[in-house]
Amino acid sequence: MLKRNKLALSITAAVLGGSLAAPLAIAQEQALEEISVTGIRGALQDAVNIKRDATDLVDAVSAEDVGKFPDSDVGEALGRIPGVTVGRAFGQGASVSIRGAAPTMTLTQLNGQNVASTGWFDNIPVDRSFNYSLLPAELIGGIEVYKSSRADLNEGGIGGTVIVKTRKPLDMDANTAWIGTTARVGTISDDVAPEVSGLYSWKNDEETFGVLVAAAKEDREYVRRGTESDYRWSGDVAPTTFLQDQERTALDLTLQYAPTEQLSFTLHAMSLEMQADNTNTSLYLFSLAGDNVTCHSENAAGLCTSSTTENSTVANKTFNQTWGRKSSMSSDTFDFNTEYEGEGFRLSANVGSTKADGGTDLTTNFSHFTDDMSLWQGSIDATGKEIVINPTLDPSLTLDNYAEMVNPEGWAVASGPVEDEETYAQLDLEFDLSVGMLTAFKTGVRWTDHDVNRSKLRGVVTPEMIAASKVYSGLFEVGQHGFTAPKPNLDAMVAVTRDSIDRWVEERAGYSALNEENTALYGMFEFESGALSGNFGLRYISTDASRTQYDLDGTEAKDGEIAANIGYAYSTSTYSADYSDVLPSASVKYELSEDWVLRASASQTISRPNYDDMLVTYSGFADDRTDNQTQRFGSEGLQPMKSTNADIALEYYYGDGNLVSATYFVKSIDDFVTSEILINQQIGLADPKGGDNWAVETLKNAGGADIQGIELQIQHAFDNGFGVAANYTYTDADAPSEAFMDQLPLFTESSEHAYNLVGYWENDTFSARAAYNFRSEYLIRDGGYWYGNRMHDDYGSLDLSFYWYATDNLDVTFEAINVLEEDDIQYGAASADSSATGMKAPLQEGFPAWSFAGEAVYQLGASYKF
Repeated sequence: MLKRNKLALSITAAVLGGSLAAPLAIAQEQALEEISVTGIRGALQDAVNIKRDATDLVDAVSAEDVGKFPDSDVGEALGRIPGVTVGRAFGQGASVSIRGAAPTMTLTQLNGQNVASTGWFDNIPVDRSFNYSLLPAELIGGIEVYKSSRADLNEGGIGGTVIVKTRKPLDMDANTAWIGTTARVGTISDDVAPEVSGLYSWKNDEETFGVLVAAAKEDREYVRRGTESDYRWSGDVAPTTFLQDQERTALDLTLQYAPTEQLSFTLHAMSLEMQADNTNTSLYLFSLAGDNVTCHSENAAGLCTSSTTENSTVANKTFNQTWGRKSSMSSDTFDFNTEYEGEGFRLSANVGSTKADGGTDLTTNFSHFTDDMSLWQGSIDATGKEIVINPTLDPSLTLDNYAEMVNPEGWAVASGPVEDEETYAQLDLEFDLSVGMLTAFKTGVRWTDHDVNRSKLRGVVTPEMIAASKVYSGLFEVGQHGFTAPKPNLDAMVAVTRDSIDRWVEERAGYSALNEENTALYGMFEFESGALSGNFGLRYISTDASRTQYDLDGTEAKDGEIAANIGYAYSTSTYSADYSDVLPSASVKYELSEDWVLRASASQTISRPNYDDMLVTYSGFADDRTDNQTQRFGSEGLQPMKSTNADIALEYYYGDGNLVSATYFVKSIDDFVTSEILINQQIGLADPKGGDNWAVETLKNAGGADIQGIELQIQHAFDNGFGVAANYTYTDADAPSEAFMDQLPLFTESSEHAYNLVGYWENDTFSARAAYNFRSEYLIRDGGYWYGNRMHDDYGSLDLSFYWYATDNLDVTFEAINVLEEDDIQYGAASADSSATGMKAPLQEGFPAWSFAGEAVYQLGASYKF
């Protein structure tokens, strides 16, 4: 009840309070009698106009002027659209789901072309989703979300297609210049973080040549405090603090040349980069170590969920470790476009490339388990969704608890680079028709060559000793219970680690190269007759896929080989497959009256298999354990998942930019990738300790999945400067349980309920907006044994924004994000039976695996338009 009351009071204060004002700037040219509505209302009105004018089911986010994107986070802005939910990671909106489908089923494009994307962490699989944390809002002109498909849209998005649009110089006034700066501070990340961005657009007097340059740079320290519990190591509960220096740089360049009204050439280049160096420090409390522990209760997975440790001894000493990582990710896109409009036809051609680099450049680890470590004594309560820690001794640490001289852990030193790259060419032709209802025919061909490469390098190390006082500096808070420990100095840790490396060795199990060569052909007719309009067409797709890896075939190891390479071949093998399909689509729009619009669509769409599902991987071979050998048979020959979709929408438009709409959608997905797990299998390869006895997981196209739901939306602007916008999405999404290790019939990152409530007020000088975004619980699947599959609890965020238009050119802004400080809570959702498919107990039966303290972020900014 407390959070509900806080929400109600915050919205009431922000929307109804007379002192919260911002601009409904209305510019009027007397000669043309034209009124231009700007500000919040103008952006919402633009989005409604895009929706109304489209033949298909489209929603949009509009920036009504340079630097005035509705949210400072692109992902968060998308989350305000009905049917769209956002997954947050490390303080930013990172992944986007549409209508209950997984983020990997969302196709993201930049000006109609695909965008390469990776992540900065090599332990998280590279997938087909786009990492929105790379993209600054200041560079964006608008975003369109296609929820229905059409033949001229690139294939790949079962959930939908997000098209991010940048600005072009010939569309803007000559010598448009804009500069903005902000400073942000958080309730946890309390260092002031600066950001500066700017844009300049020029064109000649003849408006035949133009240049636009835009750039943004942000430098902030992100701090996340919480509790992580693996619980399989003497009941370990680990208060943890993650520190990351996020330095984001973006550059956008567009050149346009239009020698005639019929012919134009456009060259566009965008470079996105984030340095993401980080440390993760955990203070391990062993809640079940020793004979002085009492367990009061257990869950169905056999884990002790309530324990007390009394009269602590050396058996209860703590353990501290810091993982340090030099990490980065980048995405560079180059596109050349030419357009020609002839008598009754239009031609468009694109060639370009997009390349992303990411992964972890260097991983190191410093651990401490001396006789002088602090002791754990107290109680642990893991019966709820968050672990409650009640110490009777303070387990905090200082340098006195560590050895005087320390060194990097040699077993942890690694590097994991990742590359994602696509080269493409596309040709589109459109012909005007006058054959009955047919008004146009559009056809085209598209070719892409896509590569995803991953490597894993292990450092062969002779550890250099260094004084602990040189790799730690001062104390900082670890976790959210007030405990402290020495603060790591990442640069010093990295320096001594590099000095300790004798050489790098390729870990052959970590190498993979995937290639997809895709060809698409389409034909689409557009039609219109009175109040009826629409399109229908076919898209043919063909893919040649190949996989290159080192096989685990029992090859005798050479002298000096590292343990991780034992049994792997010394040369790679390549395997190939191909598939093709035809995807029909049709959309109909019928204007029932001046204000009422009825839409319907039907289509078939695909999403290609995740990259990890196309690989063959092994684990547990030639290690120090018996009976843990696992073989996972992915395949380059997996077919794409194919969805048959239908939508029907009824929309009522009234006034200027007002809207009430309802949409029903349904998706039936075939060829869902599922897995079959067989134990005690012989594959002709004997483990030195466990013999030829394997658990074999085989991936195959065998499952069916269904999604259906409704979207409700209302938007209304009052005459007194106030306005409201609200939407609600209900999604009923069932996936085949055998597709996942957790055996849960849930799509990844799919919420059953999601809604947005927005209230605003504005006049000529001030504006204010309160926006609340909510999504019900959703399942996160990061992959890997350590991170695994876990349920994210309901999440709701209240954001406030205030604008002061100080002059015609100067704007001052203030934003408050997640002012209710909603916590990030994640817990095990699988049943105990999922142990048979490899799920670990701490991710079963509701065990509170992870929780992080919610942070409110406050941002003050100013911008000037010349």
